[in-house]
Amino acid sequence: MKKIHKIGLSVLSGVLAGVSWPSTGGLVPLIFIAFVPLLIVAQSQLESSQRGEKSRVIWYAYIAFLVWNIISTWWVWNASSFGAVAAILFNALFVAVIFSLFQATRKTLGDVPGFAGLIMYWLAWEWFHMDWDLSWPWLTLGNVFAGTPNWVQWYEFTGVNGGTLWIWLVNIGIFRAVQKYLAFSTVRAAIRPLATTVLIISVPIIAGYSIYSSYEQQGKEVEVVVVQPNVDPYNDKFGGLSSEEQVERITDLARQKVTGKTRYVVAPETAIPKSFDEAEFKQTNEYAVLKELQNDYPKTNIVIGASTFVIYGRMKPDSPTARYANRNQIYYDYCNTAVHISTKDSVEFYHKSKLVPGVEMMPFPWLFQHFQDLAFNLGGTTGSLGRQDYRESFSSEVGSVAPVICYESVYGEYVGDYIHKGAEAIFIITNDGWWGDTPGYHQHLKYAQLRAIEHRKSIARSANTGISAFINQKGEIEQKTSWWEPDVISSKIALNPEKTFYTKHGDYMSRTSLAFSGLLLLLVFVRRRQAEPDKKK
Repeated sequence: MKKIHKIGLSVLSGVLAGVSWPSTGGLVPLIFIAFVPLLIVAQSQLESSQRGEKSRVIWYAYIAFLVWNIISTWWVWNASSFGAVAAILFNALFVAVIFSLFQATRKTLGDVPGFAGLIMYWLAWEWFHMDWDLSWPWLTLGNVFAGTPNWVQWYEFTGVNGGTLWIWLVNIGIFRAVQKYLAFSTVRAAIRPLATTVLIISVPIIAGYSIYSSYEQQGKEVEVVVVQPNVDPYNDKFGGLSSEEQVERITDLARQKVTGKTRYVVAPETAIPKSFDEAEFKQTNEYAVLKELQNDYPKTNIVIGASTFVIYGRMKPDSPTARYANRNQIYYDYCNTAVHISTKDSVEFYHKSKLVPGVEMMPFPWLFQHFQDLAFNLGGTTGSLGRQDYRESFSSEVGSVAPVICYESVYGEYVGDYIHKGAEAIFIITNDGWWGDTPGYHQHLKYAQLRAIEHRKSIARSANTGISAFINQKGEIEQKTSWWEPDVISSKIALNPEKTFYTKHGDYMSRTSLAFSGLLLLLVFVRRRQAEPDKKK
């Protein structure tokens, strides 16, 4: 195969994966053939190396995954040009390395261990990519089915890892069918692997629809009001309008829907943009405005996003992001915070802890803490934000809710940690206006549908600039707002205290794959070392 043909097939893989992604084309079925062209390239490279030619697959894999990343996440450019370039280049490189490990395994151990290794390496990588300082799991393969949530109702057992496994099994099956056809030049040779692949495609879809048709909402219902203030994040949020004016806009909108039966009002991320000392919150004008609403509706809890800071004092805290104020000689942390004003007049704070690399945090602060002020924060402050090591739920007399802030909603197992703390529903507060009218905010909303399925929790989603929505436990959007319009919506949501299999066990498929990947790579290393003396002879 000529080099130009290999490049063309690699680009084709990237295009197919990209246009299958939610809101960039939405042609979800194409994901089942997206990586077949790249596997054909890998086969050609393998045959070249067997003939003694120096041939590496990583560069072709990099082309494929680079195209996929560009098509699916180009919109990050609207928020940060540097962040977009870094995310696209590095994420494509990471998975290209994973693909090259598959090629090395297949070359050393054969087809079956090679393809098994591909699946395990990929699943292990997705798990690792969820939990390090360069985390950007937006393109976790199983997320593609956010565009067809009815297909994957079984995510309550597997999480998005099940979707990743499904995609690779189908792509490998179709590649094997193509391989058989090319080897024997007859359709008959390809029938068996093709029939098996059709079965692998159809059974999960049938299972998904079956679960969907039989599932019933669980838990008692409460009335919730979601506010979308629609404050321009670039021109108004951190300068054009005062913090108090923005909170007044929120309460004015809320009053259009709040009733004596409303138990929660939910407002978006950094809805209180002016940073305040958490210990002094009750003395702020913003609190007074919110409390006025609560006094009129004394059975209504308020969950709202805010920019806050925590003062530690003169002793240096165990926080790699803590800053030192020379004037006051104290240490403190800025935080992107969810605030709960309960009907019992108590206030709870939760600090966003899954921070966007390079945007809200400087990766590896223990190493680069002196450069943390170079991070550009879209929450209104500069420098790396503080975070907390544990999740928590906001409790009230009617139940408990998970205060999930923006980017955190992309992490399935992480969201499960809130539920282990007693959360019976999920409140997502976000500010998606940074990306403009692009696929970004649509994808973010759709990923929330997957969280609803994985944990069987109702979701109330408040976005500053859209889309705000109510999502039921089957992942269906029951009500939503429009883009870039101030709005308020109200609905009854079910508080479900039960935990799904996935909630209880998290990303068990990826963790298991990580262990087996290590053993498989060790075997590859040993076999290659054993083969070296034979080559010298």
